[in-house]
Amino acid sequence: MIKSLKGQFILSIFVAIAFVYSTFLNIDFTVDERISPVRILFFFIMILSVFNAGLLTEKYIKTKQKK
Repeated sequence: MIKSLKGQFILSIFVAIAFVYSTFLNIDFTVDERISPVRILFFFIMILSVFNAGLLTEKYIKTKQKK
């Protein structure tokens, strides 16, 4: 587990970018007859990882402003 805030920030940004990249790499922009549960799971994880990266960004900026 990464204890430093800077390490968590960098890791969360990397994970968010990786999820966005992998999701958009595997997305079909055509209408499909059925919706894949795996696709829904990846979208949900992508949204959560980007949200988490945003929260850690806010926390990192606040700690830098206090110094």
